[in-house]
Amino acid sequence: MSVESEAGRLKTEADEPGWEVDPDDDWGLAVLATVGRQLRLRREAVGLRVPDFGEAVGYGEDMVYKIEAGKRIPRKEYLDRSDEVLDAGGLISASWEDVKKVRYPKKVRDLATLEEKAVEIGVYVCSSIPGLLQTPDHARALLGSWLPVYAPEDLERRVAARMARQSVYERSPAPTLAFVLEEATLHRGVGGTMVRRQQFERLLEVGRLPNVTLQVMPLDSPPHPGMSGRIELLKFEDGTAVGRCDGAFNGRPVSDLRELRILELRYGTIRAQALPPGESAALIERLLGET
Repeated sequence: MSVESEAGRLKTEADEPGWEVDPDDDWGLAVLATVGRQLRLRREAVGLRVPDFGEAVGYGEDMVYKIEAGKRIPRKEYLDRSDEVLDAGGLISASWEDVKKVRYPKKVRDLATLEEKAVEIGVYVCSSIPGLLQTPDHARALLGSWLPVYAPEDLERRVAARMARQSVYERSPAPTLAFVLEEATLHRGVGGTMVRRQQFERLLEVGRLPNVTLQVMPLDSPPHPGMSGRIELLKFEDGTAVGRCDGAFNGRPVSDLRELRILELRYGTIRAQALPPGESAALIERLLGET
């Protein structure tokens, strides 16, 4: 039996991997630098040395130094415990509202921000099931197949980021969502039998939501405008919109009305060629029964 009990062991970097901010994320770096500086100044103001403070909050010295230097993303429990130890009256705990936004990669965070504001979201993906429809295990298996291979902690961070985007389903009022996915992606053996079954069940569950339209492009469909890649269209309450298509405008996001009309024409044509929602659900149910 270890002399040091699990309860008394100080958490170190090895215990909590994958919580570094992206080096090109200027806003994320600024948030961490501000929070770290606030923690250090308050610790010094009450006369606590790093080893003593680390022991009080349950973390090793290396973690305390890195968090105070803005090189490590603190978890909520670290901020809450620090608030108690430093008698900060909730000010340190409140910084979690900013810190939690930088936990995920900047690219994912930017997309999630747009999705949170959109009143209409339209997505077509030709090579995989859209991220807003994926189960955690499906996302983990899919991301785990990419090269170069993600480190385990980075993989989990990306899975968590993808799942966090699905809070869009909990919004009130609910946005209108439309998805078109290729039948070929449903036949791909991502993650094994149980993962596929759970993914099919998730598709059927989401497809039954009153604000969601889910369609499948059948394998025997003729060529269509989405064969050059993903299309995303997001419309906002003020009447503005943003779209992106892998096969148009160099894949960059566009908001110009002329360019948006081109994307809307492509997406509308794709939806017209895809199976209606009822037939799409029947196809997914058949695949579920065969899995």
